[in-house]
Formats: sequence, C-alpha cells, structure tokens
Amino acid sequence: MPKDGRPTIFIDHRKLSNSARDHLERSADVSEPGALAPKLTELGKRGAVIALDSATAADALSRLISAAGGKAMRGSDPVSLLKAVKNVVEIEGARTAHRRDAVALTRFLAWIDREAPSGALTEIDAVEALETFRRETGALKDVSFPTIAGTGPNGAIVHYRVTRKSNRRISPGDLLLIDSGAQYEDGTTDVTRTIAIGEPTAEMRDRFTRVLRGHMAIARAVFPEGVTGAQIDAFARQFLWQAGIDFDHGTGHGVGSYLSVHEGPARISKLGTTPLKRGMILSNEPGYYKTDAYGIRIENLELVVGAEIDGAEKPINAFEALTLAPIDRRLIDQNMLADHELSWLDDYHARVRREVRAHVNEATKVWLDAATAPLQ
Repeated sequence: MPKDGRPTIFIDHRKLSNSARDHLERSADVSEPGALAPKLTELGKRGAVIALDSATAADALSRLISAAGGKAMRGSDPVSLLKAVKNVVEIEGARTAHRRDAVALTRFLAWIDREAPSGALTEIDAVEALETFRRETGALKDVSFPTIAGTGPNGAIVHYRVTRKSNRRISPGDLLLIDSGAQYEDGTTDVTRTIAIGEPTAEMRDRFTRVLRGHMAIARAVFPEGVTGAQIDAFARQFLWQAGIDFDHGTGHGVGSYLSVHEGPARISKLGTTPLKRGMILSNEPGYYKTDAYGIRIENLELVVGAEIDGAEKPINAFEALTLAPIDRRLIDQNMLADHELSWLDDYHARVRREVRAHVNEATKVWLDAATAPLQ
C-alpha cells in the first residue's frame, strides 16, 4: 500500500467472483500475482522503502527489492491487528454463529451418549455425524479444519487426524476427545469437548477436573488493558502444575471472522506478547495428554469485553464465552471445585440450556436437561 493513492491487491482473478471484484475495485486496484515482482522492482529502482510482514513475506521479496536498489523493512503487518479486533457487526455475527453451532453440537453430544456405549461407533463415524448435524443447520459453508476425533490412546495425540488405517472403535471405558469447528458466513467456531464413554476412572476425573479448573480460571479472568496472553497463560496451568503435570501447547489462539480459525497476532501462550484488546476472539483450551492412554481438552472461544469494577483505576477487560455446549459432568470431581467454580459452571450450563433448548427435539431436551443440571 503506498503512502498516497489507492492500494493494489495482487490476486488470481479466478478466485474472485464478479461481485467480489467490483467491491474491491471501489477502493483498490486489482492486479494478477505475476505483476507483483515487476512492481517491486520498479519501486526498488526509485529507492523506495517497502514494508514486508516478517511472519509471512517470502525472503525472495526482500532480495528482489534490495537488488533493485530499494530497502526492505520487515515488521508486523499493521492490518493483522486491525483484523483481530472485531467490529460490532462481526461480534454480533460471532454470537449468532455460535448459538447456531450450539444446536448442532448438542444434537451430536446427545447422539454420542446414546450410541457410543454399544461399542459400534468409530472415530470416523463421530466425524461424519458431527458434520452432518452442522450441515443440517442449512448455514454451514465448510468445516473450520479437519475434525480431530481421538478415542483412547489416539486422544493423547494433540494434532491427531483420523485415517482409515488409524480409525479406532469407541469403546466403554474410553475418553473421546473431539475438536471441531464450522465456518458460517457470520462467524467461525472452534470447540473441543471430552466425553466419557461408560464409567471414567478416578485418575481421568482428577485430570479432567484440573483441566476444567484451568479453563474456568481463564474464563473468569479480569485483567487491565494492555495485558498480554503470556501474562495469563499460567492461569490455565496452575492446577495441573500442582500435580506435577502440564500440556505442551498454547492455551489459546486468535480466531478470524469467517476467516482463518488460527489468526494472529494475539494468543494466550508463553509467547503471546500482543496486548489483548476488546473485540478480539481467542480460544481457551487447556488440556492433558497421557501417552498411550487418553487425552483431555476443554475449549471454548472467548470474546474480550470490558468489565465494570467499582473503584477500578484503569480500564479492565474480561472474557465472554461464545461457545455454548455442555461440559461432561460425569468427568468432574465436584469435591475438587471451590464454590465460585461450581457457580460459574452452573451459570454456564444454565446459559447453554436457555440458548439451545427451544431448538432441539424432545428427546434431546431430556438429554440436555440432565447434561446441564446444576451441581449445587
């Protein structure tokens, strides 16, 4: 983008519909990708300083600019932060998309609870069923990413993708970890739930409850404007650390608006140095993975919002949960939870029930009422 005048977008014309091209051309020139190198060479010959995104721009572009006599200046793309902070329309769209997705998720979770204990289902069956429930909303454009459905030891593989060869039968005594998402025109979803198939062990319940407590610590966090993801990442790990365990991935990533399900620059992780701003959407997904045994992850998407605190001396932010789906009560050791944690979980489940119940059939309502019943 030049300092003055219209920007130029270099994009394959085959990727644009006529209406999309007309819309872009109202504010930018549109050229084919092959025109980029000659344009950079031309600018370089004039001695121009050209900014390149250090995260995505190829080194070949830097060398091309330098060879022509210009200067390549690498840094953060200023557009990425603007994109990460959603506007009012995008935020309302995200809420609508998640309410829609919640109905599909609830139907799926009720179906799994009914069918999986027989031992007849496989991981691929679960993937196909969840996508079917989402397609039946009539609004699904695509999945956000290939669904992760890992049962038993497959659930302990963080980025597992089921294949015909790895496909495992879902058996009583397993934990089923299912991480999935949907792309709707009004928003992008990403949600993980861990489901007990049959009776979980005491260790499974202990680990699940520690993950849940970390999830709730992030969900309940209040923090001053300017705080980064690195400063709150440990909130999600503290209860696992107390047992001498941890998880080897970030607690959360940014999410786009009908765009990339992983969107920078903000994230909740040890490396998350971008301040969290109101309007950002991030995942909250602590986990625990026991090699060759089982995996646990609980993931909601969270919207950064303002918080009102009496006597606050600076702007304070908090999170609003966008994801609406029951958290498996059978995996919770209630004795490990403090009163404020029980209250948060009961309030969350009451909200899920309130948003979803009117949109499912009678059998699913019965399941939902039981799945979201108060713990206290």
